[in-house]
Amino acid sequence: MMKCLSLMVLLAGLWSCTESIDTSTRYVFQDKTVVDYLQAHEQYSNYLDLLDRTPVSTVSQSTLRQLLTARGNYTVFAPTNEAIQLYLDTLYRRGLIDQPSWDGFRDQHVRDSIEQVIVYNSILDGGDNTLFYTFDFPTQQDGEISLPNMYDRQLTVHQSEDSVGHYLINNEPMDIRNRDIPVINGVIHAMNGVIAPSNNTLGRLLFNTVHERREGFYVAAMLAEAAGLIDTLEKVLDPVYEDLYKRGIVQESNDDYGDEQNGHDFYSPEHRYYGYTFFAETDSFWTAALGKPALEITAADVMEYLDQQGIYPEARRDNNYHSEDNLLNQFITYHLLPERLSTDHLIFHWSERGYNRNSKSLGASVAEFYVTMGKRRLLKIFESKQSQGIYLNRFPVLRNGRREDYQEASCAPENEGILIGAPNLEGENNVRNGMMYPIDKLLVYDERTRTNLQKNRIRWDVSSMFPEYINNNIKLCEIQTHERLWVYIPNQYPYLDDCDISQDTRFYYWPATNRSWDNYQADEFTIRGMQDIIIRLPPVPKRGTYELRSAVQPGGGSGDQRGIVQFYWGKDLNHLAPMGIPLDLRTGGQYRRTRLGWFPSDTGWEQDTDDDEYNAEVDKRMRNKGWMKGALIQCMTNNTTTYSARTNEMCIRRVLVRQTMDPDETYYIRYKTVVDDPYTYLYMDYFEYVAKEVYDNPEEPEDIW
Repeated sequence: MMKCLSLMVLLAGLWSCTESIDTSTRYVFQDKTVVDYLQAHEQYSNYLDLLDRTPVSTVSQSTLRQLLTARGNYTVFAPTNEAIQLYLDTLYRRGLIDQPSWDGFRDQHVRDSIEQVIVYNSILDGGDNTLFYTFDFPTQQDGEISLPNMYDRQLTVHQSEDSVGHYLINNEPMDIRNRDIPVINGVIHAMNGVIAPSNNTLGRLLFNTVHERREGFYVAAMLAEAAGLIDTLEKVLDPVYEDLYKRGIVQESNDDYGDEQNGHDFYSPEHRYYGYTFFAETDSFWTAALGKPALEITAADVMEYLDQQGIYPEARRDNNYHSEDNLLNQFITYHLLPERLSTDHLIFHWSERGYNRNSKSLGASVAEFYVTMGKRRLLKIFESKQSQGIYLNRFPVLRNGRREDYQEASCAPENEGILIGAPNLEGENNVRNGMMYPIDKLLVYDERTRTNLQKNRIRWDVSSMFPEYINNNIKLCEIQTHERLWVYIPNQYPYLDDCDISQDTRFYYWPATNRSWDNYQADEFTIRGMQDIIIRLPPVPKRGTYELRSAVQPGGGSGDQRGIVQFYWGKDLNHLAPMGIPLDLRTGGQYRRTRLGWFPSDTGWEQDTDDDEYNAEVDKRMRNKGWMKGALIQCMTNNTTTYSARTNEMCIRRVLVRQTMDPDETYYIRYKTVVDDPYTYLYMDYFEYVAKEVYDNPEEPEDIW
């Protein structure tokens, strides 16, 4: 299928701008199939013809019409006859066909491919239980429907500001009067435009921007090309993994050792996609900064400007832009992440105090931390009630007292960060493997940014460490199918670039968006077998002494199935040093849960009282033993509850490492089981970097959030 669909690069940018509202009576066919409904309405006759001619896949003789008569859960964005004609008119205007009809195609293979593009993009196969009515659409503007369509693309949803309840799907208008139509095997939304997203890549978009001299992001694209990034940003799919999966060398699934989830296999990802996010200064910014038209600006001009601003003083000022030591390379790669972050995934809201998952109303301030491309550096993405948008490297003063709410109290102008603008997702800008966001300030990893990062606790969910989790719709996936709820990361191939998994280790993941688990972002890593994994850690912002901390939570059935691991840390991958005694993951604040019974733990945990001085003393005693209570920000239910990880003795933190670290070094952590029992497992939730200036500050002690 992908081989055939790859021909559709030609269709980049095609979209119709004319909306036609169907005023006919809306029928409800709750006891009929998708095809029954379409047959009853003449306005879908052309679409039905396409369904009749299009096979389900390259290896199937069944047609999509036959598929949509069968049992299942299909969300269908059905284009009307008028919508299909508008699409053909667009192909004709662009000279791709000889006349605005199906007879205008010069090549039958191209016609077949375009027919497939139309129908594959219109259908979401929800398996056993997943459908998308409009009330299931993402509420974040230009957010993506979590289930990919049959073209393996996630569709964006835009709510029109001009008409309440009017939706655009990949910038194509949905018929406001004929949507949310229930049928026995799915739901139908009438479309007044054909959904045909570009098959373009971010690399190709940037290349075309430069060589066709398009304004808007010309300078950003020119800098990416100068730094030699275009080929990298062209990558969509790992062909080696694709081949190994199809040949069965990569296991399709793996059992779970018969624990409390017995009866469910864990499934390997079918693909290994690449993805990228580009935060790019606009041409208007560069024109104002350099005082010349954007199309006249050269890489040398930008180098001179950055040099004059004192940006990256230790970087080389030569013209070897491909080198990570070069000033221009360090500048532009700090704008790029190896994850494709859609608008609704810039910040992952889930369990922060005050956040409501139903209304999506914000609570406590939230930050995500990512490692940039090129020279590895930290980029902070931040959102709060007060910020009125999502920002890069924002460092406000937070109300972080024990009885406060962790919202913004104030933000100095020099610390306000950079507002992330709305992406252009029209036509060929809606690329397959990336997102490009406009910014209107210079984004640099300067001394102020690095110092502010060092002054703050850096907490990241483990799943945010692995770009593959985001690029392949694994992290916090909301699709309720077995393949999505029970994920196995195979060890027959290095699926995760930043994690080495031994052959005797079974690396499992639960997105857990349908469960009420006491985890930071609800998801959970459950690593089993004779566990032995090595993880590459993010860099620290500045040289100094840091603590590396990990969440610890006994659990699994009766709480006795966590394992005991020795952890190692260092920068020599082949000679990591053991850190302390083995860590018993069955340890909670009050109890150590074993199969022989529950025994008192020695963490020093006590429930908080109304006396904050006493509470602080308890915190100090726990830290002296290398333990901490859970974070106050982390709540367990879907409201503004005070039942947080701090009040739950099963949610605690362990200080794993306290060492001097350097931002130019790469550090690794290794977990190796010391128990010869494949039924126990390694639990991972989140990590923290905390500098000595934070955890050992006599004037302003570290907050409990």
